Amino acid sequence: MEMSAELAGLASVAAARLIDLLATDGWEAVRSSVLSLWRSARPERVEEELAEARDELIQARRTGDGHELQGLLVAEWQARIVRLMATRPGAVEELRALFGEDPGAAGSRDQQITGSMKQEAHVSGGNAFQAGRDMTVTGGGQA
Repeated sequence: MEMSAELAGLASVAAARLIDLLATDGWEAVRSSVLSLWRSARPERVEEELAEARDELIQARRTGDGHELQGLLVAEWQARIVRLMATRPGAVEELRALFGEDPGAAGSRDQQITGSMKQEAHVSGGNAFQAGRDMTVTGGGQA
């Protein structure tokens, strides 16, 4: 299957967002939707592989090795998403709906989302606020 730039961008964005969500509390909220993408192609296997990837990523982040593993996982799941789109063209719209991808913005969003970031904060007697994107902090006084 020849992949258009738009679909390649969608696969890249979807994979990056999938792996970003994988190691967060938000994973449970989207897990069943992600698994439904593979409903015709052994979803139980995909569920097991995502669970393994989640465990590995959480452990790697605890030890400070999450950056490299995250990049590898994004590449791996990007390839899987490309294969999914090739075998199930209807998955394209599902991916867009699930990951909020606007077809016209694939290039610009891809630039923002696939970048890497490592944040670390050490605070004693104060507050630390970190975000990978938008953040609103209210009541910033100390307790």
